[in-house]
Amino acid sequence: MRTASSKIPALLLACFWLLLSPVVGAQDIEPRRWTAMPIGMNVLGAGYAYTTGDIAFDPVLQIEDATLEMQTLIASYSHSFALFGRSARVDVLVPWQHGDWQGLLEGAPASTSRNGLDDPFLRMSVNLYGAPALDAAEFRKRAIEQSANTIVGAAVSFGMPLGDYLEDRLLNLGQNRFIIRPQIGVLHTRGKWSFELTGSTYFFTENDEFWDGNTLKQDPIHALQAHVVYVFRPRLWASLSVAHGWRGETTINGVPKDNDKADVLAALSVGFPIAQKQQIKLAFIRSETNRYTGADLDTIAVAWSMFF
Repeated sequence: MRTASSKIPALLLACFWLLLSPVVGAQDIEPRRWTAMPIGMNVLGAGYAYTTGDIAFDPVLQIEDATLEMQTLIASYSHSFALFGRSARVDVLVPWQHGDWQGLLEGAPASTSRNGLDDPFLRMSVNLYGAPALDAAEFRKRAIEQSANTIVGAAVSFGMPLGDYLEDRLLNLGQNRFIIRPQIGVLHTRGKWSFELTGSTYFFTENDEFWDGNTLKQDPIHALQAHVVYVFRPRLWASLSVAHGWRGETTINGVPKDNDKADVLAALSVGFPIAQKQQIKLAFIRSETNRYTGADLDTIAVAWSMFF
């Protein structure tokens, strides 16, 4: 920590609330989430995201000109399988992050940084309607014969408290609590166009090892995201996405903090092949808060995946 002021806890506290916001809101905007895969397929992935933006704090904290710069590396693995005759998949995501926060605290420059493992996520999903369990040959045949299709899917993801966390720090990459996120989504494909809608809710267990022996609780966060996808040819596609996340007020030792989320996101994504079984995805995401406190963030991301 580097600062010209002795009142560092105020800056760290404000930064901590910021850290929670992008991780568990509608920030994980993801087109083609419900696209079916042949059973028995494995996907390895790696990605990088660079996020920067401005932070608005409660004026009582006397923090001005605050900025965030975050770099994220992600490793992922997916496997598709049959579940009661329907296509299903399991996804594992492990992120590593380095973040820098800077600002003026009572007019004096202050900054801090963190790097390490963020909380990994495990996601289980099943397509309830419109996507039977098919092997690769059956899947290709069905795709050729059926130009229009509707898929309804359900999923649940678990954020596991395995990221870097120390009780004596207000600012941590890990959250020291479980996050449970049920989802339901609809995908309609007609010709080269696809339309997706996903709704989800984040539920949080309490963190009873919050800074200085306090207990942190958080109300559920609700999120909606919608996508329009156009496929130019197999594995070459582009999408336009919007999302909204709201609610999620936190309390410390039973005292409400009046910090409900109200975030709006927009994204543009492009995917294209680089080899027979490899693909690159590029994305730009803009996130803005509709509250007087929060963050306006820009993210540029690139991801590589290999199918086998």
